[in-house]
Amino acid sequence: MDSAPHLLPLSPDIPAAGTCHNGADPRPQPAGARAAPKAPGPRVKLWASAFGGEIKSIAAKYSGSQLLQKKYKEYEKDVAIEEIDGLQLVKKLAKNMEEMFHKKSEAVRRLVEAAEEAHLKHEFDADLQYEYFNAVLINERDKDGNFLELGKEFILAPNDHFNNLPVNISLSDVQVPTNMYNKDPAIVNGVYWSESLNKVFVDNFDRDPSLIWQYFGSAKGFFRQYPGIKWEPDENGVIAFDCRNRKWYIQAATSPKDVVILVDVSGSMKGLRLTIAKQTVSSILDTLGDDDFFNIIAYNEELHYVEPCLNGTLVQADRTNKEHFREHLDKLFAKGIGMLDIALNEAFNILSDFNHTGQGSICSQAIMLITDGAVDTYDTIFAKYNWPDRKVRIFTYLIGREAAFADNLKWMACANKGFFTQISTLADVQENVMEYLHVLSRPKVIDQEHDVVWTEAYIDSTLPQAQKLADDQGLVLMTTVAMPVFSKQNETRSKGILLGVVGTDVPVKELLKTIPKYKLGIHGYAFAITNNGYILTHPELRPLYEEGKKRRKPNYSSVDLSEVEWEDRDDVLRNAMVNRKTGKFSMEVKKTVDKGKRVLVMTNDYYYTDIKGTPFSLGVALSRGHGKYFFRGNVTIEEGLHDLEHPDVSLADEWSYCNTDLHPEHRHLSQLEAIKLYLKGKEPLLQCDKELIQEVLFDAVVSAPIEAYWTSLALNKSENSDKGVEVAFLGTRTGLSRINLFVGAEQLTNQDFLKAGDKENIFNADHFPLWYRRAAEQIPGSFVYSIPFSTGTVNKSNVVTASTSIQLLDERKSPVVAAVGIQMKLEFFQRKFWTASRQCASLDGKCSISCDDETGDFFGEVEGAVMNKLLTMGSFKRITLYDYQAMCRANKESSDGAHGLLDPYHAFLSAVKWIMTELVLFLVEFNLCSWWHSDMTAKAQKLKQTLEPCDTEYPAFVSERTIKETTGNIVCEDCSKSFVIQQIPSSNLFMVVVDSSCLCESVAPITMAPIEIRYNESLKCERLKAQKIRRRPESCHGFHPEENARECGGAPSLQAQTALLFPLLSIHFLR
Repeated sequence: MDSAPHLLPLSPDIPAAGTCHNGADPRPQPAGARAAPKAPGPRVKLWASAFGGEIKSIAAKYSGSQLLQKKYKEYEKDVAIEEIDGLQLVKKLAKNMEEMFHKKSEAVRRLVEAAEEAHLKHEFDADLQYEYFNAVLINERDKDGNFLELGKEFILAPNDHFNNLPVNISLSDVQVPTNMYNKDPAIVNGVYWSESLNKVFVDNFDRDPSLIWQYFGSAKGFFRQYPGIKWEPDENGVIAFDCRNRKWYIQAATSPKDVVILVDVSGSMKGLRLTIAKQTVSSILDTLGDDDFFNIIAYNEELHYVEPCLNGTLVQADRTNKEHFREHLDKLFAKGIGMLDIALNEAFNILSDFNHTGQGSICSQAIMLITDGAVDTYDTIFAKYNWPDRKVRIFTYLIGREAAFADNLKWMACANKGFFTQISTLADVQENVMEYLHVLSRPKVIDQEHDVVWTEAYIDSTLPQAQKLADDQGLVLMTTVAMPVFSKQNETRSKGILLGVVGTDVPVKELLKTIPKYKLGIHGYAFAITNNGYILTHPELRPLYEEGKKRRKPNYSSVDLSEVEWEDRDDVLRNAMVNRKTGKFSMEVKKTVDKGKRVLVMTNDYYYTDIKGTPFSLGVALSRGHGKYFFRGNVTIEEGLHDLEHPDVSLADEWSYCNTDLHPEHRHLSQLEAIKLYLKGKEPLLQCDKELIQEVLFDAVVSAPIEAYWTSLALNKSENSDKGVEVAFLGTRTGLSRINLFVGAEQLTNQDFLKAGDKENIFNADHFPLWYRRAAEQIPGSFVYSIPFSTGTVNKSNVVTASTSIQLLDERKSPVVAAVGIQMKLEFFQRKFWTASRQCASLDGKCSISCDDETGDFFGEVEGAVMNKLLTMGSFKRITLYDYQAMCRANKESSDGAHGLLDPYHAFLSAVKWIMTELVLFLVEFNLCSWWHSDMTAKAQKLKQTLEPCDTEYPAFVSERTIKETTGNIVCEDCSKSFVIQQIPSSNLFMVVVDSSCLCESVAPITMAPIEIRYNESLKCERLKAQKIRRRPESCHGFHPEENARECGGAPSLQAQTALLFPLLSIHFLR
């Protein structure tokens, strides 16, 4: 029977190197004999030994592993090995972050003081004329070449600190939302007095050159940003950005809140009114954040929870929950009679009961009522539940043009410290919803409490700098520190007037710069979470999907720590960090590498503490064994500098050896250039990590001889000998790398290897190279071989990477000081394999072997029967892994009108239809409105395939290291399939010889494809209800006895409504 040799890795999550069938046995055969009889175990063992010895010899020779190991051994007596004190390390890192965050918050505090002082000195002038720099109009000219009004010349120049975007670092400019009049007196006055912030912006930047964007978001709607930058409208000519909708604004302006939203779905709400009501609910949801809780109840003669599963309770207003409710809003329809008394009773009971559970915000409470009228004031209900303390505020939104019931709704709001507003068109929605935030901010303003707030990690792609960066560098993950700005004028004190919010962004990558990766070991990492348990930074956080398109996952900002450290089933680590404790926790983990295709099983020790002055907690994970040890070497500066000058030396770009952000003249320096200047004393202002630099010098000296070794190999390399080896490389624990090419750069098979875009194989801010991490887990002296997984027929791998670790001592308590390796052509590697297994007589490539192109495929997909048998025999074991950040394809019903309300065109069409409907309202008001609106929304439903967040599970496989060889026989339907598996010495590979004459097609292939975890309705409900432990913000400003509750809104006139509408119409007709 025919036998097919396979090359199988020790951990079979590594793809197979190929499957080939030989038509001739190299031994003499008698006439008529069948070729390639069954290969016995001893022969396979001989083949495996020959191949292992040959390939290790080549890898060791060209990588220089033995030379480097020898050089480190020579310095063994001169180094000091230390066990890392995890608790002391995490406390030190937390202190560093605390100082960095404090500098940012002090910059924001200076802006607050300047803004409040400027406003105090300013007197409002309704006739004020002031030419300011409008961010949209700057540098724009009319057809005659003259600058547009508010569009004066504004000098912009690329700045490397701001990613080479064209900015003005001397001035800020002002963005006004498209739906607002940019010369409105309130805006002009606000822009005028806030000009005084320019000086503070510049001064802050001089004090802390690591600052990036600083800004002031006005309660009037304008947004002042420093440095000044040009804003561009979208393809519809619209800039939808409104700073008051941003989380940093809402979080700074208000205190945490529990909210029940009541939506009238009685028959009178049919048509456009229900559309406006749904959009109002959606806008309210936009204003809720992770510290808030909510529920939505629709009512007519009965109560209808928008999510029936959440009857009688509230849920956290995270992104996932809000989107879940938005989807259910589409299912609302109007009929019947509105019984508001039933809805109010339910809302008050929910708020009271939920407050007693201690799970909510335990601060502000509010009922949002969205209706087209109320026949009563319901004072008996308010007297029962809310008076005299009035702890629950009532906000009423009158939908439609009629004002018949306005007095009742306004009375309800005013009698309960709320606010009344009337919404007649879609264009009115956002501005009117914003009014409630000003009411909730009053107690904080009167208290004059400038609470510092920090947002969760987020990506704000609406800002122009984010849009311009997206094409080249991907979207930037950041957190924002913000503080509210109050009016200090005496006559406004009881009114509690919020002027706006100031803030500055802190990119998450800035946090990583404070973390010395060299202290954390090869598999170690640092991470931080918020008071809600959501990840601020973690190497396993994946906010984007569809590589190349860089799209944000819908729930990227609310990924819980338990979703990446999922082995901690009881949330011991998460809960301790949320509660801001300091301590240690240990567990066995299964860390995936290579995009989840390979798994490393290890034990991690976690150390954690809080970052004072912020809502964040910091954790550090150290892997046991070599990951818990660090060593200090010592060489002279002169020796180290000499060896740093070698052209093949490079350092990790994302590691912080020297802080080159502090002074503008240093920003152009690479880390290597900065170190050289620092050591030569030429830049006294440079701040560098002395300990890290000392170790870099040590590694540079010890590894320097390998450069001459590689050069000698290249010079003495014969024309035909080992010409498949293309690259040799080295990396050390300090992020130092050396690379040597044995072929011309243009001849490299893998042109991307070790380049900046090859993130998996270079030193990053949060991980060591893949070849380094995998080598560290191999037995010292052995090599790990890898072939990239195939992801399609056009992506077959044609290179093999081999690497091995260098340890200082021959024991587990020795740090892995370096890793070296080579990359070779797959063809070269395969020829060595066939020659060693005596399937080819020579290296001339003339073999009568037919190879199936299965390189890069998982072995279980190629030989499912064999893989299944190996699992049954215990040679390999299956490990189940989970991905709680996955994206799955789903078929969703959609229509042209679904979710169209957020589109400017749909808003415009709805507004036009509203006008025409109102003109003939005296004829058939409800029928016409319903018919007209149905043209937009009652489209034929169709299925649309989308990517949706989901949970998945998938298998990984690891070998049983104690089993070196195995033989087996598989009984199939009409034949018997035998195989031999033999470990290849000094490697992570197995040689497998399989009887290829028996296909055994009845056994299905084993795949590594992820499987979506589907939850039944009961489990979905339980997951929605589940409330993980969270820590509330320390400050709460729900009420104040001096608050002026008479400022509770009024009904706008028709003229005012029309004035808002016609600018919107003109924008679209001009397009």
